[in-house]
Amino acid sequence: MNRRPRLVFLDAATIGGDIPWPDFSSLGEVTLHDFSRPEDIPPRLREADIVLTNKTPLSAGTIASAPALRCIGVLATGYNVVDVAAAAARGIPVCNVPEYSSASVAQHTFALILALCSQICDLSARVREGEWGRGARFSFWHTPLRELAGKVLGVVGFGAIGGRTASLAHQFGMEVLAYAPRPRPVPDYAPFAFVSLEDLFARADIVSLHCPLTPENTGMVDARLLSLMKPTAFLINTARGDLVVEADLAAALRAGRLAGAGLDVVSREPMPDANPLRAEPRCLLTPHVAWATVEARGRLMEIAFNNVKSFLEGRPVNICNGV
Repeated sequence: MNRRPRLVFLDAATIGGDIPWPDFSSLGEVTLHDFSRPEDIPPRLREADIVLTNKTPLSAGTIASAPALRCIGVLATGYNVVDVAAAAARGIPVCNVPEYSSASVAQHTFALILALCSQICDLSARVREGEWGRGARFSFWHTPLRELAGKVLGVVGFGAIGGRTASLAHQFGMEVLAYAPRPRPVPDYAPFAFVSLEDLFARADIVSLHCPLTPENTGMVDARLLSLMKPTAFLINTARGDLVVEADLAAALRAGRLAGAGLDVVSREPMPDANPLRAEPRCLLTPHVAWATVEARGRLMEIAFNNVKSFLEGRPVNICNGV
């Protein structure tokens, strides 16, 4: 190639402007787009050698419309926004960013757990509304406050994030149950056990999802699995929204068959008003930010930079489509 490689970012604004970026311009000609609508993508990729995307989808048709495209960088660990088979058919490697946010996601998972167990959000709102000042008691609560020690955490998916979350649970004095579709090493603490998915949902006081989204597990947390849970249990999801049938979860919360839920992800993002969980007071919702600490995003961009640099040097890394 006689010219400098052309690098195109389709949704740079999703990373945020409050962290320093590596000098991608040292690798080629860089074009930044804050966001890209579907109709924007083909013209923006027409002459791109390398495209970087966080949540902007790259379909088979989009990939076919980019004749110069040689590499796709995903600014995330999950790469379901890219048709990886279509990229592989063209010989285009898809490179993701693994394990940059494990500590941050595990931390956010426990932020949701602690908020539910200690009713932080509800009590803070009531204090600000004046309920404490109007009352006769020095303290008050309206729903049971829970202690984590001695409780059972069920971790669905036991990769880097699931494993770190389980380790934190052990530090809180919890028993850990885990479900993993493939064999995983047993950690060196107890009590811990790998169990079936059904057994995990039935026995856990808190179920936390930490698995990638696949065609096989889409919608797996449905009315059947939820019916196995204790009415005092909580469901946490910091993985992917489509793991959960949201109408079934909303129905379980509304009927009191589940004590609460904490979700950082939903099936459609940004969350539309019509999502049935938006109106459920026992469902804590955060806007897909578990990954987004300053530290995690800094690691993300450093790894993404190295992915591009390694590809241009002829030794691509973090390839997730077998090219």
